[in-house]
Amino acid sequence: MQTRHFLQLIFMSALWGASFPLIRIASPAFGPWGLAGFRCALAAVVLAALMRVLRQSWPDKRTWLRMTLLSLATVVAPFVLFNSAALVLPSGYSAILNATVPLFGILGAAALGEERLTTRRLAGCALGFVGVALLVRLGPIAIDAQVILAALACIAASASYGVGAIFMKRATLAHQPLPVSAAVHVAATLVLLVPTAATTPSMQPTAAAVIAVTVIGLVTSGFMYWLSMRLMREIPASAATSPAFMIPLFGVTWGSLFLGEPVTAGMLPGCLLVLAAMALVTGFNPFRGAPPEP
Repeated sequence: MQTRHFLQLIFMSALWGASFPLIRIASPAFGPWGLAGFRCALAAVVLAALMRVLRQSWPDKRTWLRMTLLSLATVVAPFVLFNSAALVLPSGYSAILNATVPLFGILGAAALGEERLTTRRLAGCALGFVGVALLVRLGPIAIDAQVILAALACIAASASYGVGAIFMKRATLAHQPLPVSAAVHVAATLVLLVPTAATTPSMQPTAAAVIAVTVIGLVTSGFMYWLSMRLMREIPASAATSPAFMIPLFGVTWGSLFLGEPVTAGMLPGCLLVLAAMALVTGFNPFRGAPPEP
């Protein structure tokens, strides 16, 4: 992997890690569906504006069904699930559980016949789920049915991201990244239009919530989705999901700094097990030099 790719991945980790405290702020005000709808609409606006400035064409109408399916996997489902979890879990929890994205990416690639699932990777999967269970059990909040459901929502969202990355990679091979990114968010906005409208009367937006949804809509959704699609044209899909390794660090840090969320020693074993599982599943070794790029 080239240095510029690595630096871009770190940059993406920092911004995506910041999205979890912002979701924690905005979700109670807008609700899970409303926040997802406004987030997608803002992303669609900024991506459509970029399309106009850069004079790129929209994807052919025949591809919009595939774009809609891609939006369901990589935008609608994970947004609504993480928004729902944010009503219960501290943002650091969600960020750490998001570290399972590469695990599901590897499992999805194996299921689709794109990568081989080895014994090492199976062991990593098992270790990862043990780490998630330990994290939820030993974190700074009491365990109840709501917490367990919220953690499962985060895991389901991570699975959607991980498997969706495979189809994002395929989309970059057939289309330019910007038109695909814009089309995906337009499709997601249309899918979320009815549930967003239905929940509008119950919304209680605050100034902080409006700022939060604006930032995650324009930056961590619109711009960052486009950046990740551009990277996927140059690196493998599994590598493109690797920011999930560093997102817990940024997510816990931002949550502690800006929301005052507690960080306890009990979270460390689960976090370390999740990261160790990721290393087993992906073959990542920080002490070994990177192999030459193909």
